[in-house]
Amino acid sequence: MTTIENLIIGAGPAGLAVAGRMRHRSIPFEIIEQAETVGSTWRGHYDRLHLHTVKQLSALPHLPFPEDYPLYVPRAKVVEYLTNYAKHFDIKPHLNTAVTKISKDRENWIVQTNRDKTFQTKNVILATGVNRIPNVPTWEGQENFKGTITHSRDYKNPTSFIGKKTLVIGFGNTGAEVAFDLSESDVDTTVVIRTPVSIVPRDLNGRPVQLTARKLAKLPFGLGDWLGTKIRRVFMGDLSKYGIPLSNVSPTKQLMETGKTPVIDIGTVEAIKQGKIKIIRTVDAFYENGIIANGEKMPFDAILLATGYRPALDSFIQNIETSLDKYNCPKAAVGTGEFQHLYFVGFDNYKTGGILGTIGDDSATIVNAIQKDV
Repeated sequence: MTTIENLIIGAGPAGLAVAGRMRHRSIPFEIIEQAETVGSTWRGHYDRLHLHTVKQLSALPHLPFPEDYPLYVPRAKVVEYLTNYAKHFDIKPHLNTAVTKISKDRENWIVQTNRDKTFQTKNVILATGVNRIPNVPTWEGQENFKGTITHSRDYKNPTSFIGKKTLVIGFGNTGAEVAFDLSESDVDTTVVIRTPVSIVPRDLNGRPVQLTARKLAKLPFGLGDWLGTKIRRVFMGDLSKYGIPLSNVSPTKQLMETGKTPVIDIGTVEAIKQGKIKIIRTVDAFYENGIIANGEKMPFDAILLATGYRPALDSFIQNIETSLDKYNCPKAAVGTGEFQHLYFVGFDNYKTGGILGTIGDDSATIVNAIQKDV
């Protein structure tokens, strides 16, 4: 058993952010990562993915993105940045090491792994993320479907879908962008939008909406939120006539109250308006050659599940359920009560700065709390 002061679990952006802050303050730590590289999730994302947040608000602590990177950093450049970040701060994770169980032993936490390696540590920083386990729903008759069913985690590009009638189930940011990616390669694409959604353009008149929203948020009496909603409606028009059910709740309010990020539109809406992407509202069941919706059989060759993920912290932390919210995410970055000295980075999505902005805030909160407790 290895005895240490601080153990970080996960070497994606969240874990690296905490490690970078700790290295910057000369706080000792060890870090484990279940994959064989840092930033493994970003390495596996689909090819066209870019950050939806501007680079100046998306860098990890103490190391800005290089000046020559574009405003919206592409996936490959994010991977390059994360790799360089680990080198810059001399972060050397124990790779191919997955946590299997975390339990309390008097004043310390015992972290067991799949490598016959066990850590005894005062502080455990969970940076395993909200996107750890794919959420894969099932439908009646699905076992009879002769086509392919793929979760978006395994989607890379349209190549294997060309010539196939494809249904994307889910219209969050991933579903919207994957549908757009398919449509640009002339794939016959339909997307399921089951519940009302909030959609905002990534840019408005050449200016990032994220920057505009930050300025509007400073206005008193909710004026910024009201103006933002009005501007969005004028810019995007009446989308209900295209079959897109719009939420009556403003994007900012939705994010703050539910943690659900609005869809950041990079071209999907225009593709829907042009008829390149069709919309249906539900999937009731499957049959051999497709799906059944409202009693109608609709043929499809391929199904893409953009149905999200689960953090699944309860799979390896004993009794953690009491500290989780209704979305099964930690209620706070700093654990309390029986979970004192457990810390959670990158799970709080109730902010307007995107997940990387959340990681920056959480990592500061956590490292400050650890340093104060020394």
